[in-house]
This record gives sequence, structure tokens and C-alpha cells, in this order.
Amino acid sequence: MKYLLSYLLLIIFAFSCSSHDSESILQDSFITKVEIGDWRDEIIYQVLVDRFYDGDKNNNFNVDTSAMARYHGGDWQGLIDKMDYLATLGVTTIWISPVVKNVEEDAGFASYHGYWTQDFLETNPHFGSLTDLRQMVDAAHKRNIKVILDVVTNHVGQLFYYDINGNGQPDDTLMGQGDTSPLTRITEWDPDYDSRGIQGWTSLGESGDAPIKWVKMPEINRMPPNPASFHNDSWFHRRGRVTVWGREQQACDDLGLAGSPYERYSDCYEYIREQEIYGDFPGGLKDIATEREDVQEALIEIFKYWIKVGDFDGFRIDTVKHIGYEFWKNFNRSIRDYAVNKLGKKNFYIFGEAFTGIDWLIASYTGDDMFDGLFYFSQKFQIFDAVFKNSQPTVGVENILNDRLNGADGQPPYSVTGNEFGPEDENGNLISPRSLLVNFMDNHDVPRFLFDKNSVEALHSALVFLLTWDGIPCIYYGTEQQFSGGNDPMNRENMWKQYNMPVNPETNRRYPTFNTDNPTFKTIQTLIAIRKEYPALRRGGVSIKWVSSVNANNNEQDGSGFPLYPDRGILAFERSYNSNRVLVVINTSDSLTSYTHSYSNDPMPTGFSQGTTLKNVYCQDHVCEGDEGGTYTTGTNGSLNLTLEPRQALILVQHN
Repeated sequence: MKYLLSYLLLIIFAFSCSSHDSESILQDSFITKVEIGDWRDEIIYQVLVDRFYDGDKNNNFNVDTSAMARYHGGDWQGLIDKMDYLATLGVTTIWISPVVKNVEEDAGFASYHGYWTQDFLETNPHFGSLTDLRQMVDAAHKRNIKVILDVVTNHVGQLFYYDINGNGQPDDTLMGQGDTSPLTRITEWDPDYDSRGIQGWTSLGESGDAPIKWVKMPEINRMPPNPASFHNDSWFHRRGRVTVWGREQQACDDLGLAGSPYERYSDCYEYIREQEIYGDFPGGLKDIATEREDVQEALIEIFKYWIKVGDFDGFRIDTVKHIGYEFWKNFNRSIRDYAVNKLGKKNFYIFGEAFTGIDWLIASYTGDDMFDGLFYFSQKFQIFDAVFKNSQPTVGVENILNDRLNGADGQPPYSVTGNEFGPEDENGNLISPRSLLVNFMDNHDVPRFLFDKNSVEALHSALVFLLTWDGIPCIYYGTEQQFSGGNDPMNRENMWKQYNMPVNPETNRRYPTFNTDNPTFKTIQTLIAIRKEYPALRRGGVSIKWVSSVNANNNEQDGSGFPLYPDRGILAFERSYNSNRVLVVINTSDSLTSYTHSYSNDPMPTGFSQGTTLKNVYCQDHVCEGDEGGTYTTGTNGSLNLTLEPRQALILVQHN
């Protein structure tokens, strides 16, 4: 009961002091206006609102489209204006960047991305009002497109500094003790991690815990946080920024800790996790003490509010591995309970970003009412980068699948054990997070596929895998327009600037913005249509039929000039669901024709019976190759001996 009054005040504040039009929004019905079925059927499209489309010039302030780290003017009206474009592509779900009011800028960088929260209950004025947000969601729902909100619970923006030297102002200085010892850099906005908490310090030595100073800089909205309950020193960990990333082993060695940064339960690993959970996110983003009960309840009420006023269909949650498990059990359980039992959103989907290639760490955030799914970073690194981009052996796909299916990724692996709520199939059964992993090749935190692989053909072969493999595919805005930006902020291009568009080889001119004619847009559109037509590609289990153990571009030959590894670059897998079966075959080689047989001419087995006629439904460049206009007939025991040109892909179904 001791928190009841504060919760009620928080709700009253949210409804009365958020956007000026919240009262009219709250009069609307909040039962979802879009049918939510099996989330495995979804195609997610990630949007950075500021970079998608500028639909309302009236909210353009502090805009500079010449600088990638500044606001560009995109807004929710822009999404409304381009909703038909998204529907034409075939996406079924939009994931939008955070909607809350941010610190305006910091060290010359702007908060266009939305991850520097200052006010949890107010909309970002760059994107529009609460009415504009709701109108955007309604416009999506009218087209049967769902909307997922990006949520940040781990940190706020740089709203205070550590007054390490006690002079009452934020300093960035070099200090030493006047002898031969090295100088130490002290940056009071973003000091290095200290397990004890940031300590006061001058050239005379330490002086105990450093006080923190909240600042009031209204010109850049660097103000104490809202709700006012967050204006509380004890609601933050105050240990300084994470310093171990990129130097994990060295950091552990320096402290004399045993083990590896990747070895579960080792002293070294535990120190890495301590920093990740209690440290400020680099850049001065202040880490919230989410283990506190009062903090948890405040965050739960805040994001209940956003589900209701925004009519959202799910959450994507940022920086998952930077918060302890108990918080997620409480937060996600409470959010689902509210969505299901108060708003009737039965299949509200919550997926998280645990930025790691360690499969068991990803898996550890499932089960026990935690996450319905997570971003599959392991697959991003091991398959999209290693296999499709860098031509490494396709056996890597089989290896990561076997690890996942055999439980090498965690105990219980990707389990629904202990879940009271969660996404269900058509029979009302909870779906395992193992089948609700979000597959991606590009996003706002990693370089785009085309940045260091200048091959549209390679991109298209990777897209075939993305849109036919087990899990929920996620397309990063601009991939369909062949964007090729590098690391942040260069991978956050402006969609309405024509210089970003690919060149039409027929005219030698750039395609217009938001065009639906370039080959990559059409490839994604085609693959989405195929995925929607064949249930096995959305819900079916996976069976590997052929992989290669050598580099895809291996051209070793025997004395007669025949390839020693004719299957170099071949990846073949089947997906089956009820009576529906689909065989996908991809050649990942950049330059070599490859075959679905061994050096001794042993052909590839399939799950189809002997004499079955298969039809290729994925026609690259509008050409279907095969025995008779794109058909193939299985041989003995259902085997197939196929020839695939470099980067060619086939999607084969039984031909009636």
C-alpha cells in the first residue's frame, strides 16, 4: 500500500500533463483495431521516425539535413503519408523508434534516435503530438498493419553529472599527484566505471562518494526527469560508464580475475556482467536502479500508459542485457497482464535486444515470463555476416541450428516454461521463443549489409534466407532501397534524399525516392508474397538437406579439371507445416556455379517422394529455370541434382 498513492499520482500526471490532447485520446476505444494472429506470420519493418519522411514542416526545429548526427525532420505524419508504400512492400508490422521527449542534444549530437529520455510521459515534439501519434497507429491499423513501440527502461539521457572535484560544475580535466605517476582524465559527465560508485577525487586523493548534480538547461531540454519521482539520486546506480567492451579479457586480467569473458559463472564473466547491469551506458546515459521495487512500479505504470494511449500491439525493448532478470520477470508479466486482461490485446508481443553473440545469454532472457522473443544477434554475426557476406562454409547454418535445437543455447533453451501469457498459435498454445526470434541483417546499431559487401546479388541471396528461415524477419528501413551506410550515424540515412537511392542501370540515373521499381524492392516484395502464400515458410520446422564445409568461392579442381567441392556455397533446407512442404536452395558463391551433389556425384536427399514434380516459385529477374519452365522432378528416394549459378536461389514447392 505504501506505493499506491505515488502510483495514482503518476497515472493522474500522465493523463493530465502529457500532451495537451491526451484527454481526447483517452476517450477513444483502446481495443486493438487490427487482428493479431500468429506472430510467426509477421514481417517487421524497422523505422527511425526522424529519417523516414518529413510529413509536417511545422515541427521542424533544430533540423540540419546536412549532418547525419542532427535531426532531419521525419515525423509521424510522414509515416501516415507513406503508409501505402509500406503496404505495397508487404510488411505487416512497423517497429517505430521511441516516442518520448528527449534531451535535445549532447556534445553536438542530437537525440533524433529517441534513446535519451528526459520525460517518460511526453511525446517528442520533433515527431508530433499525442494525437499525431495515435493517428499514425490508426492509419496503420486500417491497413491491417501492427505497430510496435521501442521502449527504453535501462537509462535516461545525460541529466546529471558527477561532481568529482566538488566545484559545482561539470569538468573535463587532467589530474595527477605531481610525481612521476601518469595523469588521469576526469570527465564528470561520463566517468569510468567504479564498482564502489563514482568517488570524489582531487590531486590530494579520494574523498568518498561523489555527489551528483542535476542540471537545468532548458535550451537543450537537459532538465530533471519527469515524472518527478525519477528526480531522485537513489533511483540511479551512479557507478559510471561501462569500460570493458572491446577489451573484456584485458579488463579482467588487470583485476586478476579468473576465467574468460564468455565462460559462464567465471569471475571474469561476472565482472563483465556487473558492469553491463550497473554501469552507465557509454555517452553518459544514466543507469536506472531497476532492481528497486518503487522504480519497477513506476516504469510499469509509464509503459501501461503508452500501450493505452498509443494502442500499440507490442514492445521492442532496448538494452535488455543491461538489466537483471528479476526486473524483466516483473515488468513483462505486468505489461502482458495489463495488455491482455485490461485492453483485450491477447497476443501482445514483447521482444528484446540483447546485443551479444553468445547464444546461451540470449536464451537466458526467455521463460519465466520474460521475453517472447529476442533479436538473433548470433545469427546476424555467424550467418548473415560470415556466410552470406564473407562466403564462409554454409555448414555454419547447420551448426547454429543444431546448437539451438539441442539446447546448447541455454537451459531451459528458449522455453515458455513458467509463462502465464505470451503469443499463441491458432490452437491457443504458447509459442516457444525459439520460433519467435527476430531475424535481421541490418539495423541501426550495425553497418548495413552493402557497406562492406558491394554486391546486390549477395544482398538478394541473404534476403532469401531472411524471408524463408525460421523466426520473424525484420527489415531495416532503406534496405529495400539498397542503402549502404556504415556504423552509426551513417547507417541512419534519410529516406527522402535522392542521393541515397540506387542507380537505374537502364537510365543511368538514380531511382526516385520511395520508388517501388528497383530490383531490391521487387525482390523483397516477391519474397514476402511467397512467405505469405506458403504456411511452411512462416510456421514450419527446419530440416537441413545440404550444406558445404568449404569456402563458397573455393575453386580447387582435380587433375581432370573437375571441382573437388562441387557443392561449395550450397545451402538447402526444407520447412514443413501440416501438409505443406517447401525446399529452399541457395548458392552463396559470388562467382562459381555449384551443384547439389558431392564429388562422387551423390545427390541431395529431400523429404519429397520419388517422382514428385517441384516448381520454383522464386523467379529471379522474372526468369524461372528448370526442366520445363521452372519445374524439377525428384529422382531415387526423392533426391535432386540441381545446378545453381552464382548467388542463385530456388524456392521449390510441389507442382500440382
